Amino acid sequence: MKKKPNLLVILIDDLRYDEFGAGGHPYMKTPHIDRLAHEGAMFERVFHTTSICSPNRASIVTGQYASRHGIIDNVARGAMSHRLPNYHLELQKLGYRTAHIGKWHMGNDGMPRPGYDYWVSYDGHGRIVDPRLCHGGKYVQHKGYITDIMNDLAVDFLGKQKGNKPWSLFFAHKAVHPDAEQAADGTVAFGKLGGYIVAERHQHLYKNAIFPKKPNMLSPAEVVKQKPAWKETFHLRAQKKSRDLLAAIHAGTQEEIRLRARMMAAVDEGVGRILATLEKTGQLDNTFIVFLGDNGYFFGEHGLGPERRFAYEEGIRSPFLVRYPAKVKPGARIRDLMICQDIAPTMIELAGGKPGPQIQGRSFLPLLGKRKPAGWRKAVLAEYWAEQAYPWLIGMTYKAIRTDRYKLIHWVNKGRAGELDELYDLEKDPYELKNLIASRAHAAVREKLHRELKVLVAEATGL
Repeated sequence: MKKKPNLLVILIDDLRYDEFGAGGHPYMKTPHIDRLAHEGAMFERVFHTTSICSPNRASIVTGQYASRHGIIDNVARGAMSHRLPNYHLELQKLGYRTAHIGKWHMGNDGMPRPGYDYWVSYDGHGRIVDPRLCHGGKYVQHKGYITDIMNDLAVDFLGKQKGNKPWSLFFAHKAVHPDAEQAADGTVAFGKLGGYIVAERHQHLYKNAIFPKKPNMLSPAEVVKQKPAWKETFHLRAQKKSRDLLAAIHAGTQEEIRLRARMMAAVDEGVGRILATLEKTGQLDNTFIVFLGDNGYFFGEHGLGPERRFAYEEGIRSPFLVRYPAKVKPGARIRDLMICQDIAPTMIELAGGKPGPQIQGRSFLPLLGKRKPAGWRKAVLAEYWAEQAYPWLIGMTYKAIRTDRYKLIHWVNKGRAGELDELYDLEKDPYELKNLIASRAHAAVREKLHRELKVLVAEATGL
């Protein structure tokens, strides 16, 4: 009988699609993460359908859209998070030993969730230094840097797997999210705990390094000329209370980008240790490894930062690497449109099961073959429900559709008859600078995308 593959997901908090070496970062060195890209595949167009922590994490483990699984924002929906139809429940039935190590962040308690035989997590966002971790239901105070502690736990778990039973590990780092206090309503405060905290050994990395300015790194005044829906938001964000919150993490500065790069150094070391452990134990080539982020992040593009919720490319695109020699050609680049919900059905199929009807994602295994599958998706949905936790975001609910060439963003509560909506030709305008929503030449495209968006929204809700 063919041996079932082990399954490993490495999830990085807030990591944008180009925030590692092979992804195009101009100075960050991530040799071990890059190894996954060189020995596996880099998926270049994978998208978050609700680009914030809790909803997207729920989407990854369920294979469902937020409108179906019900985690639509970062409010602490603890009871719901214990009832998610997590794909690990199916893996257990298929004979897998399942494990979760790291950030959960669907509900603020770190207690074990159904579907896992081994569990280590923490309440809310956790702490970067000296974290208190929940080991299988019992809280233990740890000393040290959380990324190193998480790496130790993952390596220890993997080193103890003897090969008599396949395993699945969901390994979710806190990095590169700053330290934060989060209330039950989703409100976050950064300043009390120090924001981004870097391991002592990495404090001096990338000193004075510069992330080049992109054409869409514009001032709010410049942005609203093409994106009038943002006028009120930018005004509210300029108030003192909002400015103080953002200043606590060097938001929108070169130093913020450098701090995140320094935090990634410890993540990359951990990936190297994981690969070395799997090699040493003879498990590496029989392990299907997925590396991704839980949402995007803006470095000032479109006047945004620190932000990840919105449907511009920096917000909804995910880094996405897969290593598995049995099916993945080294150095492959895959440009088919994918969503993070595609992970769950892929894992179930690899484990020998059949994804249930509740799963809305699609197994991406056919994309790894020589012949591309017929009928693969031609468009993806992105959506967001405005949160009260951030007063400047009230009213910014949207539904968006992204095709191979075009993107339409429909602001649900802005303007009349879609007059403040946004339409971009990504082939001619990859930085999303020229809003074509009022262009007569694009009237047919606009109407077609509106129709297709309605279909996607209906499919997502299950109506």
